[in-house]
Amino acid sequence: MNTVFRDNRRFNSLAAYFKEKFGSRVQKVSINAGFSCPNRDGKLSTGGCSYCNNKAFNPSYCKPEKSISQQIIEGIEFHKKRYESASSFLAYFQAFSNTYSDVDSLEKIYKEALSINGISGLIIGTRPDCINNDKLEMIAKLAKEKYLVIEYGIESCYNKTLERINRGHTFQQTIEAIIQTNKKGILTGGHMVFGLPGETRNEMLNQAEIISSLPLHSVKFHQLQIFKNTKFEKEFISNPQKFNLFDLEEYIEFIIDFTERLNPDFLIERFAGEGPPIYIAGGKRWGLRNDEILNKIEKRMHERETWQGKYFSKIY
Repeated sequence: MNTVFRDNRRFNSLAAYFKEKFGSRVQKVSINAGFSCPNRDGKLSTGGCSYCNNKAFNPSYCKPEKSISQQIIEGIEFHKKRYESASSFLAYFQAFSNTYSDVDSLEKIYKEALSINGISGLIIGTRPDCINNDKLEMIAKLAKEKYLVIEYGIESCYNKTLERINRGHTFQQTIEAIIQTNKKGILTGGHMVFGLPGETRNEMLNQAEIISSLPLHSVKFHQLQIFKNTKFEKEFISNPQKFNLFDLEEYIEFIIDFTERLNPDFLIERFAGEGPPIYIAGGKRWGLRNDEILNKIEKRMHERETWQGKYFSKIY
């Protein structure tokens, strides 16, 4: 293997980066601050993204009727019991679009989160059309004092797909948001979903080249799952043949092919995820925890004698 990553892994692991930076395991504490999205409240559309059910990934302590401080304190206690090695925590504004408000309101809640004992920084999940220069200026000031990442939902690099899943913005807006965020000195993350309707395997793989040219700090990937109470649930029930959901072994080969083409400087947070069974509406469940999926991916990377960015220099 020509490229050497942290912990001798075959990819650039965000978890290993955190351990190096903070000196111990770092755990994200999710927060539901009661935001909405412009494709939910009628500004652009209603109903939100076709695949999205926020309840499927929000922990039980995450309730918008609780204060930011209460959610964080309860979240820290929850994770301390679950992960004894966790001693550093990042406040993760996760649910919906967490820059979808005015600057003063955003600054107040971000500072409240940073004031809690044990919080080492922020991760702010949002959409590329919910950011502007004033918000970035404010966030950049916070980023000078604490570890801070703005994580954008990229989801897909193709406008045809973004329209199909009711995102309400274009990929050009995504590019502009990521570039402007980087110019302000703010670390930038990106989230993508694989298996969205209408995308071929080659189109999905080609996105590795597209996103590799962006100034991203970290990325995380998910396979499409059909969650209850979503537009995709209704479509899946009516026309399941429109969906080409990944089998586990098929996805492992795909995500490794994708990773081989990916910028090796990008930190990978996760390759895939399994939603809670009670929220799965149909399709293929793998029945594995995230760490078990990761183990299979790493084992297969070793068997294939491959690593993140193996073909990156040949492509670019």
